[in-house]
Amino acid sequence: MTSPDPRLPPIESAVIQSGLCYVSFAYDAARFINLGEAERRIHQATERPTIAHKRRTPSSFEYQPPPLRTSHDTKPFAVGRYVSRSSVDLMIYDFGSVSVIYTLPIDGPFQDLLVLSEELYDNEALLADSRLRVDQLLSVIGDAARRSHPSPVVEDYVIFHVERFAETIELNQFCAQHAQQIAQILRAERQELSAQEVDDALAVQLSYGANDITLVDWDAALIVDSERDDVRALLEFANVELLEMRYVDQKLDRALDQAHETLARRSWSLPWFFGSYGADLRSLAELQVDNATLFEGVNNTLKLVGDQYLARVYRMVNRRFHLDEWDQSILRKLQTLESIYEKISDQASTRRMEILEWVIIFLIAFSIALEFI
Repeated sequence: MTSPDPRLPPIESAVIQSGLCYVSFAYDAARFINLGEAERRIHQATERPTIAHKRRTPSSFEYQPPPLRTSHDTKPFAVGRYVSRSSVDLMIYDFGSVSVIYTLPIDGPFQDLLVLSEELYDNEALLADSRLRVDQLLSVIGDAARRSHPSPVVEDYVIFHVERFAETIELNQFCAQHAQQIAQILRAERQELSAQEVDDALAVQLSYGANDITLVDWDAALIVDSERDDVRALLEFANVELLEMRYVDQKLDRALDQAHETLARRSWSLPWFFGSYGADLRSLAELQVDNATLFEGVNNTLKLVGDQYLARVYRMVNRRFHLDEWDQSILRKLQTLESIYEKISDQASTRRMEILEWVIIFLIAFSIALEFI
């Protein structure tokens, strides 16, 4: 670790002049949301956001399709000495996810972010309010949300965006000297962390220019830059993507349990139940299609083509969130589900052939008996 530079101001004197803290809660609210119909039903101001291009980037770097953003007035929430803004943003995605985002202006001593981080960890007030916001949204948009349901999982994420410090700070040296305190902020942990834990918390660091830095951890991120809305948008979408990966994985676990039960039950059942496999096969086929469609929809929503820095950010976030591992797990389970479907289908075909053979035998025996009669 870099030795302290005496010219660097101590963390106690590092004062945030202006910044924002974003707290997002992601929910899976429906199987599919018709964004056009939802927009018509929401009576408040809405907009289709695009990622703000601060550098020269091609127009192909966009959401496909763009999510729907709507803002709602709300009472400010006090979190320690900080107070949230009197509005909350809802990001609605066509694959059924809704992200509720609260914004808290931050200023003052940098070390105070540790208290804020602890207060935001599993914050019951914000969690309850975000669930209420999603329920209210679903009641407003009605059948524009197909197969809406309470979300069994929620993914929360905190982004500390420091726009500027009160005095000039050399960021790389600052992060190296105060790695322990920054890691505690990212991990919402007051006790001193081990050197290995600190290294892990600060493992994902990226900079575009000499005066900016982004540190990404599992539950929180720290951005120090005057302009970094594009990175923040990526982090918020990655949080939604992680939610959907968890949700699809849980659905596939239940589908596999159901499929194994079906296969085991059919292994000893009598073969003379005509059409008894149809419902099971249809159910498995629907599970396959639903999960595969949701999986593809999430992975194909955001296109990063042409912007090398944001593509690098996304690769690093992907590694930190273990999204590749989730993808591989889901693909394996989809393949297993397909294999079980084929086995049940083959079993159904075998039983049909057995039934036909028995029918033929019966007809032959009946014709012979009819001649004697």
